[in-house]
Amino acid sequence: MVAEPSIIGDISFNRSVVLLADHNTEGSIGFILNKLLDFNLSELVPGVEKDFKIYNGGPVEQDNLYFIHKVPDLIPGSIEIDKGIFWGGNFEVVKSLIANNLIFEEDIKFFLGYSGWDTNQLDTELNANAWIVIENKDNKNILQKNSTDFWKVKMQELGGEYLIWSNAPENPSYN
Repeated sequence: MVAEPSIIGDISFNRSVVLLADHNTEGSIGFILNKLLDFNLSELVPGVEKDFKIYNGGPVEQDNLYFIHKVPDLIPGSIEIDKGIFWGGNFEVVKSLIANNLIFEEDIKFFLGYSGWDTNQLDTELNANAWIVIENKDNKNILQKNSTDFWKVKMQELGGEYLIWSNAPENPSYN
């Protein structure tokens, strides 16, 4: 999902690209893919020596670490959420894979928090045109997308009336 330009001022979702991990009658869960935080995994997890980037996954449970990846054969307990993209799994195994240089940043993406919607809440937002639902054509490569330009690129891909937003400043009053 790509945030409509009209949700300017929403601290959590302004210019966000969200990978929806689960959507059912009880609610929805996703991760913001393009909101890089100012610290890394080695600063949050004792014993991890690698500086894997951390992203703001959303406003819910920001004191918890989540991850998506494309190596389910290496991480037991993973759940497939899209073609070749998996959520979670055994974190102790992940730490061991990192320590032994068997998993790399192009294989896994870490998030503090997640984006969550109660029953029908996301449907209400979709009906209010707060989000543009697009098919994930990036598949496994979505983990490597440049976080700073990801929303802009999606606006360009949508074309038409969205093109003007791809070059607009994040805060229009700066224009």
